[in-house]
Amino acid sequence: MLFRSVIPLAICALSLSPFLAAAATDEEQKQTDEKQFAVELDPETFDEVIGAGNVFVKFFAPWCGHCKRLHPLWEQLAEIMNIDDPKVTIAKVDCTKHQTLCADHQVTGYPTLRLFKLGEKESIKFKGTRDLPAITDFINQELNTPAEEDLSEQNAVDGSDANPNAGKVVDLTEDTFAKHVSSGNHFVKFFAPWCSHCQRLAPTWDELAKELIKETAATISKVDCTQYRSICQDFEVKGYPTLLWIEDGKKIEKYSGARDMVTLKGYVEKMIGTPSGGSNDLNDAAKDAKDAKDEAKKQTVLQLNGNTEFEKAIAEGIAFIKFYAPWCGHCQKLQPTWEQLATETVTSDSGIVVAKVDCTSPENKQICIDQQVEGYPTLFLYKNGKRQNEYEGSRSLPELQAYIKKFIGHDEL
Repeated sequence: MLFRSVIPLAICALSLSPFLAAAATDEEQKQTDEKQFAVELDPETFDEVIGAGNVFVKFFAPWCGHCKRLHPLWEQLAEIMNIDDPKVTIAKVDCTKHQTLCADHQVTGYPTLRLFKLGEKESIKFKGTRDLPAITDFINQELNTPAEEDLSEQNAVDGSDANPNAGKVVDLTEDTFAKHVSSGNHFVKFFAPWCSHCQRLAPTWDELAKELIKETAATISKVDCTQYRSICQDFEVKGYPTLLWIEDGKKIEKYSGARDMVTLKGYVEKMIGTPSGGSNDLNDAAKDAKDAKDEAKKQTVLQLNGNTEFEKAIAEGIAFIKFYAPWCGHCQKLQPTWEQLATETVTSDSGIVVAKVDCTSPENKQICIDQQVEGYPTLFLYKNGKRQNEYEGSRSLPELQAYIKKFIGHDEL
């Protein structure tokens, strides 16, 4: 039986600073030399940063032992969160350098963690345990961050079911791709600007988007593989142009038909189930497409909720599990690849499970603590209940599949 020790939030007394300030260690110097992801604030930058968005600030002193222990977790949180257009910026203030600034914000002990929400005058002090699940849960609760599964329902929450990209080709990047394809139907062109076949297709692709302006059930998109190679590698693009039909983050099939307007439009209408008269060949093609999509949907990532489901999933065979947080940009980027991994790897008799655990969910917090999840996403493979070392390789589909194959057919781990 596992027992979770409760560690009180001890505070470093300010009066100890004259004695401890001189006790710098090699470990402190190492921390100073490491790459810093948290934004360091001072009196000149503080108000500007706080006024631009949500900011979670660590007020600290370099000599404080509790601050030193929190340092790697805080930097890890910052590495995850401080991406382009973050929901919250992770920052820090050195109170030995900026005593007046810390006093202005009622800092009476170290470390003090305060969340400054955009547009609100008063900050919120974090009072929980200083582990990643507790901190991320606090962020989610205060900022009302939607879960990964709720992203597909965001339009309904906003009161609009319309497709804002109807009538135009959507340029996708590494920052926008994962979220864009995570829900709904998408016809995506993977291309290179120098490719002559791509150049010939370009006006037809633009015309296709205009022709489908009333078809809100699908978007027409494109990805420049010379700029965003990782996306193209994840989807195993080996030639240009490659046209893929992606549904709810999963690759359904590679388009191999003619590239004229009539054929392309017919293909989209077939994939989204738009009724169309015509030959039995078209009806048969529609049936085949529906069967392919239904089969792909069967092989989906298993969402684990609670210890019972988790223990059952890892008990026998191979279970490859993604521990994630819905707000994590790296997790969002991995999502379509993880779905594709499940689609192409899992079969009914394979004994392989591809699953995910939301560490911000209250019923999963203890699981993530017990499994020593210290950052997002964390990928662990389990064989017959035994956890392997954390997967730290490339997150491309071929590499993830190769990693699973290493454990197939080996009794000894």
